[in-house]
Amino acid sequence: MSKPQNGEPAADDPEVMFQMPGPTVSFSRLHYSVMESNGLCHKTGPEKHILKDISGIMRPGMNAIMGPTGSGKTSLLDVIAGRKDPAGLKFGQVLIDGKMVDSDLRLISAYVVQPRYSIFSRFDHLTLMHRGELVYAGAAGKALSYFTDLGYHCEPFNNPSDFFLDVTNGEAQSTLDITSFNYDDKENCDNSNLLNVSYRQSTQYQRVVEELDHLTQGLEGGVGGQGQKADYVTSFWYQMRIVGGRMVVNSLRNPQTSYAQLALNIFFALLVGLIYYQIPLTLPEALQNRMGAFFFLIINMVFGNLSAVELFINERALFIHENSSGYYRTSVYFLSKIFADLIPNRIVPIIIFSAIAYYMMGLKPAFTAFLLFTLTMSLVSLAAVSLAFLVSASVSSFAMANVLIALPFVFMMVFGGFLVNLNSMLSWLSWLKWISIFRYGLEAVTINEFKGQIFYSNTTIIPGEVYLETQGIDYSTWGFWQNHVALSGIITVCMVLAYIQLRRINRWK
Repeated sequence: MSKPQNGEPAADDPEVMFQMPGPTVSFSRLHYSVMESNGLCHKTGPEKHILKDISGIMRPGMNAIMGPTGSGKTSLLDVIAGRKDPAGLKFGQVLIDGKMVDSDLRLISAYVVQPRYSIFSRFDHLTLMHRGELVYAGAAGKALSYFTDLGYHCEPFNNPSDFFLDVTNGEAQSTLDITSFNYDDKENCDNSNLLNVSYRQSTQYQRVVEELDHLTQGLEGGVGGQGQKADYVTSFWYQMRIVGGRMVVNSLRNPQTSYAQLALNIFFALLVGLIYYQIPLTLPEALQNRMGAFFFLIINMVFGNLSAVELFINERALFIHENSSGYYRTSVYFLSKIFADLIPNRIVPIIIFSAIAYYMMGLKPAFTAFLLFTLTMSLVSLAAVSLAFLVSASVSSFAMANVLIALPFVFMMVFGGFLVNLNSMLSWLSWLKWISIFRYGLEAVTINEFKGQIFYSNTTIIPGEVYLETQGIDYSTWGFWQNHVALSGIITVCMVLAYIQLRRINRWK
């Protein structure tokens, strides 16, 4: 570090730089705006103006920018410090001592908020710690005099809260000689543990010890009684309203997932509808095309919900922080996330998907058949989503979640009854069909379409029940509804396990 020839410290000396007056910051006609996103295909909404033709000068000294939330004070600081996207600055300029600056100013500038004195003066009690021990616990108004007696002096106009941090961080040193204190172990006492030793010998500490001894004796004598079990201050429904409302607001602010899920379902519905457009009732295409279409539909319902694995992973750290702090119950968070995701991302897209695909393929025209078809598609989708929720609540990384969710989906597809005849499987593998979402979905839509349907082969009439019997499918009333019961069971089990996994998260790491 160089010094000028006259022997004075160089201007780039850090000790000198912090003693020099700050620069003059001027800003002229700052106009900053952002484009609000509409979500779909990165389309932009109306332009939102954050700063509107702002001009001013900030000379060396204490410059305060105050205003209510949303007034733009933080945005102005960010623009001056180069923390905002330069693309948003439509016009205007920032000058430092009369010189132009750009967004790289953020590399050499910073601003922080540890409370102003007007807030600190409202504290009734202050507790300070150092190296895992108490160094002060008492009235906030007496803290300055306490540390002054120990040789720590707060400079005039210095914020007491900053001063206390300097003391506990070791950045401030006592002006008193350590040997002047009446300590029992002066050899092991230095400036680093002066704070700890001093507090232990203070009258404040002695009063705390006496009060604790009195309380301990009362508890040993049975005077204290048995305390009540701690519970949340707010009710379950109040927490649901607050947390659920936040989830809804977040979904509205970030609708990309909902739009993408809806677009994906519409695309696949049109694709399946065009490929299998108005399937005829003549054999063999009547059977082959219908079963191919059903398999394609079930695949889309299952694999199209892989996005659900991010549900609990995205906000895992936030959930751990808020839940461990006692803000809300685990059940409140779980139900809020579930309902905020299911309605816009699963239920609505499935209904639209079913309506498009069903009538484009020309399936059984009865409206009750369409309703049963939609119900089946919904349960298949929810079963896949619930399994994704379980995985999402069990792991903390997307990579692991994708592996764990893809593996069971593949096994379910293989043992769903379309790729492999379930009656010809090896006995030690046959149990896998009972946990296959594909199997229950395929059997339900097949029964719904083929039962009561008439197919033609030249002049021969073949009832749909004949095909169901050849496949070993029970098309009785219970045979149809048992698939929905099984899907509902998978949904219930996976949801309960997902909730249990959330409760098992280690919140104390």
